[in-house]
Formats: sequence, structure tokens, C-alpha cells
Amino acid sequence: MKTKIYKNNFTMMNKKIAILTLSLALAFTSCKKEEKQEETPTEEVKTEEVSGLKIISDSTKVSWTAYKTTDKVAVGGSFKQIELKGTQNGTTPETVLEGALFSIPVSSLFTNNEDRDSKLKTIFFAALKNTEIIGGAFNFRDGKCLLTLTLNDVTKQMEVPYTFENNKFAINSTINLDDFGGQAAIEAINKACYDLHKGADGVSKTWSEVAITGSVQFE
Repeated sequence: MKTKIYKNNFTMMNKKIAILTLSLALAFTSCKKEEKQEETPTEEVKTEEVSGLKIISDSTKVSWTAYKTTDKVAVGGSFKQIELKGTQNGTTPETVLEGALFSIPVSSLFTNNEDRDSKLKTIFFAALKNTEIIGGAFNFRDGKCLLTLTLNDVTKQMEVPYTFENNKFAINSTINLDDFGGQAAIEAINKACYDLHKGADGVSKTWSEVAITGSVQFE
């Protein structure tokens, strides 16, 4: 009788030990899984969107129109190199170009006529002071564009009309070379091109007014 009781007790004890062992194993396995998940958390990567106008590289253009003869016949040209620096970040052309500086090498002058190009560089601009570079700046006040221009060692600020259409900023204006002390340069180029600047009336004339157009393309 005692043997049976001992066997029963022993059997029950083995069952309890087995259940306890299984419980510990499950608990240990569960902890390991939780620890593994904590070791590899998922991080959300955030990216900032950059907005605003950007100037398209090499899109800055400057052209000019001078006049000859008493009939005021137009002679057009451009500058092939324009450096624009000091621009800002912004969503409007006024914000981007506020305080921007430009410099134009006179050597980049182009009229599609080599003889005319040479005369303008070696005679007209040679009669002016420090004109290897034509420089200036943009400023905007109360909806107006103010262009600062330095030519012949004379710096002047003038209001110029401007437009912004199809992401293109453009200015169109007229400068008078007399305002920059350019009389000697006008006389020099008129003398060099005396016959070419004669009109039907036989009068040779080179005008002091020069129309200028500048533009820059945004994206």
C-alpha cells in the first residue's frame, strides 16, 4: 500500500516538474523574442522639400541697341559673358535678385561683325575709364526695380521697367552715355566710322542713347 502511494506521489511530482520546466521554457523564449524586437526598432526617415525659384545656369542675357545717322538707324549687339552673383533664396524674382551683383567683360562684346566689334572695343571703350568690366547691382523698392550701373568710373542708380512672365525676368530701358561722361567715346567712334554713320542728308551722327535689355530664366 505504501509503495503505491509513493509511486503515485512520485508520478505527480514528475508531472509538476515537467509543467514547471515547460512554463519556464516558454517564458524564456517569449522574453528572447521581445528582446530581439527591441534591438531592431524601425526608424522613419524624413526628407525636407526645397522650394523656391532657381536661376537656370547660363540663362542670363544682355543685349543693346545703339543708333547712327540722323534717321536713328539701329545697330544691335550683345555681351556673351555675364556673371551674376550674390543671389538669394526666394519664391519671387525680386527676392532672389535683391542685392545681386553683375559683371560683364567688355571683351565679350559681339555684333556679328568683326570689324565693328574691333572698333567698339579698341576705340569706343578704349576712350572710357576702367571698362574692362561693366558692373552693377539690382535692388527692389516699393515694386520698382533699381539698377545700379558703373561705366567710365561713374556710378548711377536708375529705375528700370521689368517684367516676369513664364519664369523669365526681363528689364528694358535706355541709358544716355552723356550721363556717364561718354562724350569723348561717342566722338571717337563717330570719327572712326564717319562715312558709315552718314545718312541720306550727308550728316554723320552717333547717338548717345543706348537701349539695353537684360533677362534671366528661372525654373
